[in-house]
Amino acid sequence: MGDILIVDDEKDIRELVGDILRDDGHSARLAWDADSTLKELNNEPPDLIILDIWLKDSRMDGIDILKKVKIDNPGIPVVIISGHGNIEIAVAAVKQGAYDFIEKPFNIDQLLVVVNRAMEASRLRRENASLRVKDVTATKMMGNSAAFKTLKSQLDKVAKTNGRVMLSGPPGSGKEIAARYLHSHSDRANGPFVSVTSASIESDRMEEVLFGRQSEERGHEPGLFEQAHGGVLFFDEVADMPPGTQAKILRVLVDQNFSRVGGSDTVRVDVRVISASTKDLPSEVEANRFREDLYHRLNVVPIVVPSLETRRDDIPELCDYFISELNKDQGLQLRKLSEDALAHLQTMRWPGNVRQLKNLLERVLILGGDEKTIDASEIASGVGTEPDSTATGITLSAAVSGLPLREAREMFEREYLVAQINRFGGNISRTASFVGMERSALHRKLKSLNVITTSRSGARIAELDEQVEEEIT
Repeated sequence: MGDILIVDDEKDIRELVGDILRDDGHSARLAWDADSTLKELNNEPPDLIILDIWLKDSRMDGIDILKKVKIDNPGIPVVIISGHGNIEIAVAAVKQGAYDFIEKPFNIDQLLVVVNRAMEASRLRRENASLRVKDVTATKMMGNSAAFKTLKSQLDKVAKTNGRVMLSGPPGSGKEIAARYLHSHSDRANGPFVSVTSASIESDRMEEVLFGRQSEERGHEPGLFEQAHGGVLFFDEVADMPPGTQAKILRVLVDQNFSRVGGSDTVRVDVRVISASTKDLPSEVEANRFREDLYHRLNVVPIVVPSLETRRDDIPELCDYFISELNKDQGLQLRKLSEDALAHLQTMRWPGNVRQLKNLLERVLILGGDEKTIDASEIASGVGTEPDSTATGITLSAAVSGLPLREAREMFEREYLVAQINRFGGNISRTASFVGMERSALHRKLKSLNVITTSRSGARIAELDEQVEEEIT
C-alpha cells in the first residue's frame, strides 16, 4: 500500500484520517502547518498528500503548499479537504494540480475511494514512465568498424558525467540513437528521456513547449524542461531554434531555473542537455543565426556521429539487426541476405545513412518474394531509380561510355578498388583476398591508379588523390 502524508491543523481530524488509512493498509504521517509539511517532504516524499486548505497559524495555506508541491514534486497526487469548501475553491485547487477535492465532514468510504483512485493513477503514471525508460534503454548501437568503435569509446567516456554533449553528423546517421545510448549508460538512466526537434515547433510556441504554461483557465501545464527533470532533454536540429528562445535556453542552462509562460513562480530543474545538428554550427554562429555564447554552452563535449559510408564494415550486422526487428515488430518474413546482396549494399552510396539502409530493407521485405534468401537483384529493385541511392557500378557505365578502352579500364579499376577498400573498412589485406590479388600487387596497382587511403572519423577511407582528380576532371 502507500505512504500518505495528512496535513490538517485540527489534531483530531488528522489523527482520525491517519487511523482510517492505517486500517486500510496504508502508512500515514501527520503534519499541521507549512513548516511541518515541508519537513516531511524533505525527509521522504510521500506517495500521496491529503491537504487541508485552511491551516491556522501557518505561513502558507493549502493552495500555496499545493503550488510548491507541484513545482518541486509534480508526481505526488494531492487530495484537498476543507470544511469551508465551495465550488470556487474546488475549481481553484484542481486548476493548481490537485487530484480531487473532498468537503468536510466527509464520508469514510468516499475518502478511501478517492485515495485509492489517486494512488492507482499515480502508480500508472510511474509505470508509464518506467516503460518509457525501458524503451530508451532497449536502444542498441550496432557495429564493429573502426569508426563505430571510436564513436562508442567517446560516448562511454562522457556517459557517466553531466557534461553537455553536441552530436554532429549527416542526416540519418543515428544521432538520436547516440543520445539515447548516453542516457541509458548514465546515472540518469532511471529518469526520463525527452526529445524535441527544434524545427518541428512553431517559433511563437517554442517557449510554451519548453517552459510550460500557467493560467487561471488551464492551471499548470508542464513544459519539456519539467518533463525531463532528473533526466535528459535532447534538442535535435538545435540550429533551427528561434533566436529569442536561444537567449532563454542560455539562461536556463546557467541558472537551472525558469518561469512558465504566464506565471511568476520560479521552477527549478535538474536536466542534462544533449544537442544535435546536421548543420555546421560555427558557420551558423558566423552568420549570426546562432548565438555564440549558447553554442559554447552546448558544445562542451563535441562528438561526431560517422556516416554509414565511413563504416561499411557494419552493414552486414546492421542488416541482420534490422531484419530481425522488422520481423518482430511488423511480422515481416525473416530472410537472409546473400553474399552478392551484401556486397551490393556495401558498395552503394548512402546519403540517407543508417535510416536509408533500414528503409531499403523494409521495402525489400514488403515487396520481395518468399525465398529465404535476398539476392542482389532484389536490392537493386528496392533501390529503384532514386538518384541518391544509385550504386557506383551503375553510374560508372554512363561515365565510361565515351572513353577509349585503356582509360575506361583504368576508371573502372579505380572506382572498383575504391569501393572494395571502403567496403572492407580500409583493410587492404581483406580487400586483396576478395579481389584475388597479392597484397603487394594491390599496393602497386593502387599507386599506379593514384588511389590513396586517409583517416576519417576513426576509419581508413580510400579515395582518389585530389590533385589527380582535378587533372582528370
